[in-house]
Amino acid sequence: MKTSLTLGGLLLGGTAIFLGQFQATAVPGGSGDGGTASVGPDVIVGAIPDISSYTPGTYNAVEYAAYAFGTTSCNIGTQQLAWQPNPSALHPTIPQNLFRIKNGVIEQIGLSWCKHGFCALQGTLCGACIPAGAGCPTVLGIGCSDPYTSSLNGGQSDLKGRGPINASTGVFSGTYTDPTAPAALPTSLRERCMVARSDLNAAENAGATYYAECQYVHQQDAAAINDDNNASYRKVTVGATWSAASGYPLTLTGATFQQLPAINAWAAEFPGSVGVKSYDVTGDGRFIIGYRVTANANGTWHYEYAIHNLNSDRCGGSFSVPIPAGVTLTNISSKSPKYFNGEGYTNAAWTMTQADGLVTWTCEPNTNASANAIRWATMHNFRFDANVAPQANLGTVTLGIWKAATAGSTAVSVAMGAQIPSVPTPPAIPGDYNGDGVVDAADLANMMNGWGTAATDLDGDGTTGASDLTILLNNWG
Repeated sequence: MKTSLTLGGLLLGGTAIFLGQFQATAVPGGSGDGGTASVGPDVIVGAIPDISSYTPGTYNAVEYAAYAFGTTSCNIGTQQLAWQPNPSALHPTIPQNLFRIKNGVIEQIGLSWCKHGFCALQGTLCGACIPAGAGCPTVLGIGCSDPYTSSLNGGQSDLKGRGPINASTGVFSGTYTDPTAPAALPTSLRERCMVARSDLNAAENAGATYYAECQYVHQQDAAAINDDNNASYRKVTVGATWSAASGYPLTLTGATFQQLPAINAWAAEFPGSVGVKSYDVTGDGRFIIGYRVTANANGTWHYEYAIHNLNSDRCGGSFSVPIPAGVTLTNISSKSPKYFNGEGYTNAAWTMTQADGLVTWTCEPNTNASANAIRWATMHNFRFDANVAPQANLGTVTLGIWKAATAGSTAVSVAMGAQIPSVPTPPAIPGDYNGDGVVDAADLANMMNGWGTAATDLDGDGTTGASDLTILLNNWG
């Protein structure tokens, strides 16, 4: 289904890129790039209008809250969209996610099972509607919208696991029987967007911001190649007081950012510092990578990567960043959202190795069908600190595709572009900042510009001072 690599943008300050303003209105098309109405059916999240909360509970000694988010769909295409109830698979499935941006980093902190649609009202949220019928027919008309309240999206009878859904084709190939949830998991938490209390507590998350994200998946939409604009997000504020009946209160604020997954909120909060790029796997779905590099107080730099699987059925199974000789990495780690509801997916940490000029994180192989791969509508984070600052010679990071394309084939790795920050090679000659093979006045000027900072530190003490000047002069000429 997908064939293109999208890596446009401008390099700013040698660290990251920013891909423009974010749409708050409908932008038809599989690429979300505007223009005329999409050919064929095209369902999007037109609005995230409300939130429901449920009785908190404790699982594995951790206290959790549970939420559901309302969704109003819009068919912004040129054809009607089937909306038939179970057991027909010709209806949308709707996952819900929650993300937090804290200390400049975005992470996914909650995910739900999928709401299964059953009929469609014929509203006008996104413009003029050509109704498919009166009442609540089993078709969404052209230009029409259909509201599902948060209480509907949180109703456990219509929430089913994500596993049987191929997000690339939109096909639901499973049954409507729920997997067996762990007996110790409180009933009120099951299948809904389950979030640890500690991830919402203001005392533990000073300055954090939160974003709800919802998405529609439908096989007719995917067949028309209109499925890359199906996720939208909206900002959420978290109340300060925990309730034994409903957890922390969540309140929606601002507009719904249509046709953009929540990873775009990271770039919106840090324009010019965070880059966001899409990568389409041929014959499959879309991954989105976000990235940011920031200076630490100790003279090192923090490299942060977030990979969001929008709708790839093949999933992500490894992630590699080139590390040149002479670079020291510390604080290497990764993070992924948690599964709780009995679908069988593990929460196993990925294995990290540093060899052959790469730092690589790897999940279990696809011989374990329950491995903690980067599954659709989830985000994984990869991070480290390095003793070398990013420069204009940005490198290529690589995503390993976890699932084989067809039976008997092998998984592959795909390079995700040369404008994504990796770690540059340190100067071969200490003090040769511009890499021209000689230490001269240009390098001295570079050092003076970085004096008192970590930017041109040569001796590793986290600041540029007299000892660094001595090293530079000793290599002069």
